[in-house]
Amino acid sequence: MDDLVKEVAELSRYQEMALTWLAAYGAQLVLAVLIIVIGLWVGRRVRSLARATLAHRKVDPLLVEFLGNLVYWAIAVAVLLAAISRVGVDTTSFLAVVGSLGLAVGLAMKDNLSNVSSGVMLILLRPFTLGDYIEVAGVQGTVKAITLTATVLATADNQRILVPNTKVTGEIIRNVTANDTRRIDLTIGIGYGDDVARAKAVVAEVLAGDARVLVDPAPQIAVAELADSSVNLVVRPWVRTVDYWPARFDLTEKLKLALDAAGISIPFPQREVHVVSHNN
Repeated sequence: MDDLVKEVAELSRYQEMALTWLAAYGAQLVLAVLIIVIGLWVGRRVRSLARATLAHRKVDPLLVEFLGNLVYWAIAVAVLLAAISRVGVDTTSFLAVVGSLGLAVGLAMKDNLSNVSSGVMLILLRPFTLGDYIEVAGVQGTVKAITLTATVLATADNQRILVPNTKVTGEIIRNVTANDTRRIDLTIGIGYGDDVARAKAVVAEVLAGDARVLVDPAPQIAVAELADSSVNLVVRPWVRTVDYWPARFDLTEKLKLALDAAGISIPFPQREVHVVSHNN
């Protein structure tokens, strides 16, 4: 019986403490909630406005997304600090505790944080953007997304590859589609008995007949080397980047057919074997 009385008395004491706290800070609590609700609404509105403004100025979409989120979270943190200060929490002590927790979490997640910092650098420096075809860290693909931890690529056969951002920033990046034009490099071998000038004229005629081949820069056709079984010509036309693979495939076929029609051989590696017999 005595224990029950003690529990009831203790419960009453807690209720009085709660009522006292509500009497002292109830209005402040309501105000803190309003600050959070209104502040986050304002943050979303400001983020939308920032995104619209940056997009109107034709800023890179990745940078628009990053800066918009940065603005929102900065406002959210300020709103949270303003709200907790209304209910009597010492923000200085709160920030010290948060800082200590942040240090501990940072040490435990240093690899992920490195990826995040690398992601920020990629978004700010923009060595590539969405839709670019790049080669990095031993893989190739079209950039589909740049998150704070990884760069998402789609390979030519539509595989999805996630490359950690630290790998991206720490490796050489080859941006294949960064420029509007690309050069096609082809090597064509002709026989030693064929007319080099005639072969070059046939190649030039094929290039001139393809509208995708640019006049400026002018295509290059030259003898590259005297190989073991052939005279090798380098054929280097320039095309728009979007036309690179279709033009490369078509020109390879057209050059083969044109050289065949002109009676110019395309030799394959050969080896002469001399059989020497010794008569006993």
